[in-house]
Amino acid sequence: MFQILKNVSTISFMKWRKLAMVFSAVLMIASVGLVSSKGLNLGLDFTGGTVIEVGFSQEANLKDVRGILKDNGFDDAIVQRFGSPRDVLIRLAPRQDVKAETIGSQVLELLNAKSEQDVKMRRIEFVGPKVGDELAEKGGLAMLAALICIMIYVALRFEWRFALGAVTALAHDVFLTIGLFSLLQLEFDLTVLAAILAVIGYSLNDTIVVSDRIRENFRKLRTGLPSEVIDISLTQTMSRTLITSLTTIIVLFALFFKGGALIHGFATALLFGVFIGTYSSIYVASSVALSLGITKEDLMPVEVEKEGEDQEEMNL
Repeated sequence: MFQILKNVSTISFMKWRKLAMVFSAVLMIASVGLVSSKGLNLGLDFTGGTVIEVGFSQEANLKDVRGILKDNGFDDAIVQRFGSPRDVLIRLAPRQDVKAETIGSQVLELLNAKSEQDVKMRRIEFVGPKVGDELAEKGGLAMLAALICIMIYVALRFEWRFALGAVTALAHDVFLTIGLFSLLQLEFDLTVLAAILAVIGYSLNDTIVVSDRIRENFRKLRTGLPSEVIDISLTQTMSRTLITSLTTIIVLFALFFKGGALIHGFATALLFGVFIGTYSSIYVASSVALSLGITKEDLMPVEVEKEGEDQEEMNL
């Protein structure tokens, strides 16, 4: 697994690149299949409707709550715990000509009458379906615009092969994160969308650092195959990558376990994104650039011919 090149001990990352690319391709196809078959558990931000948070005096029985709502005209209600066993979140589809406050009052009175517990209203929110559709459309356009701008930036700063590798890695991270939410049927709302955009930024930062070191080593080392130069570059940046990832994960674990239900999806997306982003910057971005035939000549600075240089050579 280890080899010596220019007296530098390196890890042979690219030795496993074909296996890694097949693995990543399978995961991406599986993610697309999951989203197509199971769909996403879209939150109120995208679907529209009414969300009601209530607090019970004792531990709430979700099965009983669902039964009460179903028997009294709220058969489309989605009931789930929200933080403690006493707090319950109820989501209802939009109802025409009925205000959210009216629906909330009806649900509260119904639960107080049927559950034999003291139930208090915590909060109530309403989002129209048109607003939800607009948010979903603009969220998708935001991710697409981010990927296009990133590809242009990396192509101008480094080389078009690195640009394709970076965008492939970022798309890989987005697909897998969305696939995870589809598999586990976690609620996908605006906070999760914000987390995915943050994952794109995090993964891009790691990819830029690796690409910069690859370009530097291509210019510095006179011998060695492109795969060997990439292995050296990845090995040199590995300590930085691990330290950054670990410190980020520590903070995200605190948010995941102590942040509460409101940012649980946000922390979940970022935690998974950090892991998969670290992997993709090594095995997706670099592997794609290598597969496209990146060479030392592609990364050498262009020599600019000075004005009058030809005339001076003729005079000599």
